[in-house]
Amino acid sequence: MRTMSARPHDATRRRIYLMRHGSVTYFDADGKPREPDSAPLNDAGRREAAAAGQLFARDGVRFDRVIVSGLVRTVQTAELVLNEMGVACRLEAWPELVEIRGGPLSKLRDDELRDAFLGSLEGCPDPETRFLGGESVGELLDRVVPAIKRLRASTDWETVLLVLHGGVNRAIISHALTGEHRLLGGLQQSPANVSALDVGSHPRDWVVRYVNLFASDLLQRHARRTTMEELLDQYLVGRRG
Repeated sequence: MRTMSARPHDATRRRIYLMRHGSVTYFDADGKPREPDSAPLNDAGRREAAAAGQLFARDGVRFDRVIVSGLVRTVQTAELVLNEMGVACRLEAWPELVEIRGGPLSKLRDDELRDAFLGSLEGCPDPETRFLGGESVGELLDRVVPAIKRLRASTDWETVLLVLHGGVNRAIISHALTGEHRLLGGLQQSPANVSALDVGSHPRDWVVRYVNLFASDLLQRHARRTTMEELLDQYLVGRRG
């Protein structure tokens, strides 16, 4: 395999490629939750990650650094992308960029389920809004935004790939768009999608080139539902049973 070497870009800005991991099976056929931290990519997720890697390879993209959250699904996605590109690169695990943490689903009442699954990723949620009864939106931002500022302060990269999670990616893109400590929940993150963010030397110098480019289905013509809506339906199979 070839060694990574990013091509130089405009000296005024650097490029962040931001990916979500590929598809994962979080609930079995009976709606029983699986352990999310150890859940691997499913067959669709592996195909989605490979398709993103082929897109990078086609355009000759190279990365100086590749950062994952450390959870299995981000590591596998990054490895499949790099394999399709025919390159080798050490993966850096940044645990502060793991997905927003949910609480025990069994403790949620039936009338709380919709808001628990969907409320933290709709509109511009209050920082106190909790995801699945667990971590709040504010707590997510409190760990993600400083990590991105630390990445920007590092001078050893021109092009970086971040392979992270839907909620975390929303936090990063929201910070880029608003310059504030807030979350824009409507920024859908399809599996193994790619977003491109350019950063300059000034803290507010962000340019969002594109968001949620899904290599497996570029036009997303038939997509109408969100990931969390689908997961809620899967969970309800077991809950109602």
